[in-house]
Amino acid sequence: MTAVAWAAVAVFSVAYVLIATEKIHRVAAALGGAAVMFLIGATDTAHAFFSEQAGIDWNVIFLLVGMMLIVAVLKRTGGFEYVAVWASKRARGRPYRVMVILVLITAVASAALDNVTTVLLIAPVTFLVCERLGVPAAPFLIAEALASNIGGTSTLVGDPPNIIIGSRGGLSYNDFLIHLAPFVVLLLVVFVGLCRVLFRDAFRYDPERAAQIAALREGDAIRDRRLLTIGLAVLAAVTAAFVLHTTLHLEPAVVALLGGLLLLTLSRLDAGEISRDVEWPTLVFFAGLFIMVGALVNTGVVEQISRAAINATEGRLLPASMVLLWGSAALSAIVDNIPYVATMSPVVADLVHAQGGAGQSRVLWWALALGADLGGNATAVGASANVVVLGLAERAGQRITFWQFTRYGLLVTLVTVGLAVPYLWLRYFVLA
Repeated sequence: MTAVAWAAVAVFSVAYVLIATEKIHRVAAALGGAAVMFLIGATDTAHAFFSEQAGIDWNVIFLLVGMMLIVAVLKRTGGFEYVAVWASKRARGRPYRVMVILVLITAVASAALDNVTTVLLIAPVTFLVCERLGVPAAPFLIAEALASNIGGTSTLVGDPPNIIIGSRGGLSYNDFLIHLAPFVVLLLVVFVGLCRVLFRDAFRYDPERAAQIAALREGDAIRDRRLLTIGLAVLAAVTAAFVLHTTLHLEPAVVALLGGLLLLTLSRLDAGEISRDVEWPTLVFFAGLFIMVGALVNTGVVEQISRAAINATEGRLLPASMVLLWGSAALSAIVDNIPYVATMSPVVADLVHAQGGAGQSRVLWWALALGADLGGNATAVGASANVVVLGLAERAGQRITFWQFTRYGLLVTLVTVGLAVPYLWLRYFVLA
């Protein structure tokens, strides 16, 4: 590697340590690291702001802005309180049952929408439910972030890296459903069981609170039925457009932004007040992180690591799949999985083409998807949904630290990626 590449690795490492140890705020660490990347020549304005492979992913940024606007408007209708009361009553006030309901809702919604959108919608409900139950929100939020990444793995639009993989590999929405959705269902069953063990300290049952919750009526929570109806209609239209984005030729970011602005206009609410609910620090953190990772892409660091791992398998399909699965999980835990997949997808495309381009060789795409999507659970900065959850928790005064998230996420990643090994082996090599 060049001197600039080594310098970029050093800058990223220092920034990552600062983020992980929380010596300074993660936004300051990300922006400081991005600034130094410019100073050492690891990136420039052309790459940082305009490159799809080595710059800020504006699709992610504007997707977040649009969905944050929708959530900000819906918060004023009482709809989230309605769902919170409904979930609490169905679970009869028992925290573990509540977590299971919220985790399953999150996973299913992440498959239909995407994981970032889902956690934006489910987090306000979670704060209200936990307040009613008298339990800390952090364990529930962490579980939902992890579930969103697992559930989002199952569809083309569920996790942003899947969109890149689908485009590069010529894979359809149905391809993801057929090859990944059945396995994701198994992972969710395992994850629900893990939640019972990992978060057991949070499941404090209070009979008095349970009785109070049972006496509540969901309908009383609704404050503005007209706005709720309009908001749900806009959200349904946005969801449909997400699913049909390949047919409509509209990027999810454009759909979300148009939906957010349309709902803001129809709501007749004060735009300045609504904009204050947008998580601007989270968006800025993403921008800094994208610039830092883009510098590693721009200097060839990520590609060299990936190619070295694949070359070590000498073109053999099973070893290549396993290296790709675990290597993607490891790298996606450190860098955001979106730029990682954008960098790695041309390498995988070359490997698939060398193997004939179809049939059994497509296992490499599924190994990449499973490794990147599930590996994003390992750390607090591994996936976009994780970062968003940390930002929402901090704003609500219930801060989740980097290591608090990572100690759960790392274990879940090891279990889920470990289960992916026999799945890939059995489905594509034994039963093929």
